Amino acid sequence: MSFLIRVQLPDSPGTLGAVATALGLIGADILSVDVVERHGGIAIDDLVIELPSGRLPDALITAAESIPGVEVDAVRPYAGLLDTHRELELVEEIAAQPARGLATLVEGVPRVIRAGWSIVVEQADEGVRRLASSGSAPEVPITDLPWLPLERATVLDAEEPWVPETWQELGTELAATPLGKPGNALLVGRPGGPMFRAAEVARLAHFAGIVAVVLDG
Repeated sequence: MSFLIRVQLPDSPGTLGAVATALGLIGADILSVDVVERHGGIAIDDLVIELPSGRLPDALITAAESIPGVEVDAVRPYAGLLDTHRELELVEEIAAQPARGLATLVEGVPRVIRAGWSIVVEQADEGVRRLASSGSAPEVPITDLPWLPLERATVLDAEEPWVPETWQELGTELAATPLGKPGNALLVGRPGGPMFRAAEVARLAHFAGIVAVVLDG
């Protein structure tokens, strides 16, 4: 079974290699590594790891944190794609069939930024409307989004009153970005975390900006 593990580690030569060695000792196989963020001598990395049958995911935490200075932010099952050109391929897919561009977008975004689900919402005269939802998106009605219109991509406070109770119970981390105009937004959720980092929000905004141009075209 594959897992996505997010780690904080000293941004110094050899540290990631030491983590890889520790994970290898428990039979874990690293399938991919993405650098999420670097700042102040600390790196935030996402590792997709295949764990042998019978091994508990807790073993990943123990192994990784056996290296001095390493902390595990989150571990969750992962069934996404491992393509390093996820954004480009998704943009090309949307451009090829713009009539179903929103549907393609919401299904692809969770793979691009490794989230659980995504929804495109619109602020209309009669209230908030869903324009598209990924298959994994919760079906609970969304009646009020006080943060719309949205001027720039941001992390949302998941404990605000507008957030459905079921999302809060699952510890869902939320981020959103405008999609073409402030009244339209792409809302992304990560049940159980980890939190969205500034670099991930910037990446989401950049990607949504490109897609908005493609859809307008």
